[in-house]
Amino acid sequence: MKQRRIRCLAAAAFVLLFLGAAWFTGCDLSLMWSRRDHLTDIAAKMFPPDWGFLGKVLPLLWATIQMSITGTFLGAVLSIPAAMACAAALPGPGPVKKAVRFCIQVLRSFPALILALLATFFLGIGSFAGTAAITVYTFAIMTRLTYEDIESAPQGPYLALRAMGAASAQAFFRSTLPEILPAYLTNALYLLEGNVRHSAILGYVGAGGIGLLLNEKVSWREYDKVGTILLLLFAVVYLMEHLSTWLTRLVQQERTLGRQGRRLLAGAAAALVLFCTVTLPPPDLSRTSMQMVKTLFTGLLHPNWELFFRLDSSGLAYLLLETVAIALVGTCVGAVFSVPLAFLGSSRFFPAPAAWLFRTLVTAIRSVPFLIYGLIFIRVCGPGSFTGVLTLAVCSVGLLCKRFTEAIDTLDFRAYHALEAMGTPKLSCVCHAALPQLVPQFFSAWLYRFDVNIREASALGLAGAGGIGAPLILALNQYAWHDVSTLALGMIALSWLVDLVSAFCRRRDA
Repeated sequence: MKQRRIRCLAAAAFVLLFLGAAWFTGCDLSLMWSRRDHLTDIAAKMFPPDWGFLGKVLPLLWATIQMSITGTFLGAVLSIPAAMACAAALPGPGPVKKAVRFCIQVLRSFPALILALLATFFLGIGSFAGTAAITVYTFAIMTRLTYEDIESAPQGPYLALRAMGAASAQAFFRSTLPEILPAYLTNALYLLEGNVRHSAILGYVGAGGIGLLLNEKVSWREYDKVGTILLLLFAVVYLMEHLSTWLTRLVQQERTLGRQGRRLLAGAAAALVLFCTVTLPPPDLSRTSMQMVKTLFTGLLHPNWELFFRLDSSGLAYLLLETVAIALVGTCVGAVFSVPLAFLGSSRFFPAPAAWLFRTLVTAIRSVPFLIYGLIFIRVCGPGSFTGVLTLAVCSVGLLCKRFTEAIDTLDFRAYHALEAMGTPKLSCVCHAALPQLVPQFFSAWLYRFDVNIREASALGLAGAGGIGAPLILALNQYAWHDVSTLALGMIALSWLVDLVSAFCRRRDA
């Protein structure tokens, strides 16, 4: 009874928090409804797409895919030794482990777009900078996931090999790595799929790929050409998702492949990665100098402390609060729409053709880069926090629907079928038999998406959608490194705090 009362109070507090965040971000559904024609007009102008534009799009689309494949591969490979250095289950000096974990936490605090903008200062304009950003982004996430897998893996085989005199690295590669390999490859494939979307917007900051062209056509309101680009991105994401699903099932031994087939698959993957890597254009270091690097690091080491104590809308506290509010409301609204769409996309509840149709719709939503949604919603509602909320809500639908549908597909249906056999209405069966099993998985997916949205909200400033991103990107473009340092410290602290809250919620949920 006491536990139930605590949960009711927590739910009520969360609702109040949500309403406060919605008020703070200026959410106005009447404005959205009154200007809905702007949104439908933009969507209508994208069709039919301009197929004559393909010749210009395809080379840039290939550069986007190339950055994704090379960056994901390099980041995933580099994450293994870093995860070994972080894992508490493996030997090593405690202070070193804490220092490496701190560096990983710092890197995880920034979205790929901000990392790409920083990379252009060192490596020049072009795909090389974009690949470096994707590498660092993948490396940070994969390192965190991998060292968590290492710490939760059985330690018996590793300790047995160590007792027999094997070196730490040798024991790890012979015992622990095979144990975590399926999860490691699954995470890498999932990141590869997401990195295609990230790479598609890096051109906004001069880091190569299709992003610059996409931004140009949205700005010029050539929506038929925008439609061409988005349809091609949808095709790539759709194929990548199905390939990733097939490979994931293969890795998790849900499907089998003969020895010859595995060799051919490994050879094809290695050849593709090698080709993508060796054909990358070299970095442009003509504008990089030691003086510039020195100025950058000097500025980063001397933050503008005045921003910490400002109490107006330009102060760090206000910007961080606005970022959290945008992410919170956007994630919650996306989750509300994702639940029914996830059930509609599950063939366990609806006929396979209808489920496929809804899954394809969700894939189409997910294939559009979040910055494009931001630019479109700005034309509907104007710049500001509300645009950021709408953008993250739509993007959250894309990811959460996929995670929710995967959870539904693995559901234990025995209780559901028992209620159904008793003549219970379908909605009651779902509420009493399915949802109690799904709530923990849904909540875990929501926490993950909220963590992602905190970082993506910081990049929405490029589209004028509120939060800490706008002043951060402005400071980067103006080389105001003292301000960059202050804003970056705020983002790192915010990311660390969200991690602590997420870990606490997961422990309570468990």
